[in-house]
Amino acid sequence: MKYFLAIDIGASSGRHIVGWEEGGKIMTDEVFRFANGVHEHEGHLVWDIDGLHKSVLDGVKAAFSKYADIQSIAIDTWGCDYVLIAKDGDIRPVYSYRDERTGEAIDAVHKLIPFEKLYDRTGIQFQPFNTIYQLYDDLMRGRLNGATDFLMIPEYLAYKLTGVKMHEYTNATTTGLVNADTKQYDLKILEALGFDKSLFAPLHFAGEPVGRLTSEVEEYVGGNATVVLCATHDTGSAVEGIPMEGEQLYISSGTWSLLGVKTPRALTDEGSRKANYSNEGGVGYNRYQKNIMGMWVVNNLRKELCPEKPFGEIIAEARASGYEQIADINAPQFLSPERMTAAFDASVANPPKSCGDYFRCAFLSLAESYKRAIAELEANTGRTYSKLYIVGGGAKNDYLNELTAKATGKQVIALPIEATAIGNLKIQMKR
Repeated sequence: MKYFLAIDIGASSGRHIVGWEEGGKIMTDEVFRFANGVHEHEGHLVWDIDGLHKSVLDGVKAAFSKYADIQSIAIDTWGCDYVLIAKDGDIRPVYSYRDERTGEAIDAVHKLIPFEKLYDRTGIQFQPFNTIYQLYDDLMRGRLNGATDFLMIPEYLAYKLTGVKMHEYTNATTTGLVNADTKQYDLKILEALGFDKSLFAPLHFAGEPVGRLTSEVEEYVGGNATVVLCATHDTGSAVEGIPMEGEQLYISSGTWSLLGVKTPRALTDEGSRKANYSNEGGVGYNRYQKNIMGMWVVNNLRKELCPEKPFGEIIAEARASGYEQIADINAPQFLSPERMTAAFDASVANPPKSCGDYFRCAFLSLAESYKRAIAELEANTGRTYSKLYIVGGGAKNDYLNELTAKATGKQVIALPIEATAIGNLKIQMKR
């Protein structure tokens, strides 16, 4: 039996999942799980990258202790964030995309290249945390002085396992620096912004090998395998893991809701730009999608209002609530508020009063957000879709799925599966 290891790391947790084929199906076994999250450091939100590296090693060790014959390993994480490397070591801290450090950089970038031109070349939606703005903030503050490399987080973790530095295509598209046509870093953008082009190595694609584990890593984890590139942006792997019938809508529902559809090429027209749709790399296709609010609001409401209450009770209270007001769930105040309840209070005419009211408002607002985004997508693609596949943690929320079906008029197919890990494994198994 051949075994493969998917390391899937999200903003709140990570997991090591061993997979194998049996009877034409992919079987999985979660062998390790660990917590993740941002930390405050000198007034900024940062990642504990050394802790992540240690958790990756410990999970690989756990995998080898149970499955000796692991053929390959692949890592996926969220997009946009990265690690800077210098000759004398890594540059710290490693900022989180939730840190509000890019305001000045955004204005500076758009003075050099108006967003309309950026979108025409890259097709990437505007988000204040896009890597292009984070890196320009680094440039303005001298953090790039002496930097010899920059690696997106999953590629950095692969480098720590193998000693090999590689840039992967699907994750690189989240930087806002990749040309939609050439599928490589856009040299004209790099030149216009004054970035050192040596930092931006050629891009590699899902399925390509990175290298074997170093001898030091092999000794620690108790085995060896080839590290390969999956779609290292977790949404790219998640879309690969959805068993869709034809081209249909999808939502990868987690901290964020990634709503989109596969297209053969990037759509960089004015309608797509105004609707803030993105064109991110897929495995042989374009992912035309929009990054909108997800379970972030629900999870934060739970932390504030009822951290000990079972989720089933929360759903029951939301169902029983008669609250009907809808908030603009994608407004900036929901991104990183001090209190999520206060963000809701300020967004509706009559604030919620009970726990059930808050959660019903959140679920109604998410469903309405999906409805609006789908209407934009169908207008821009010139197609109407009948089905909406939902995967990820949010797929387990039957009540939200019901509200989404009602709001959108689509047949909702909820698949509460580890789609990202399955996509990661499928890519490894196809090699």
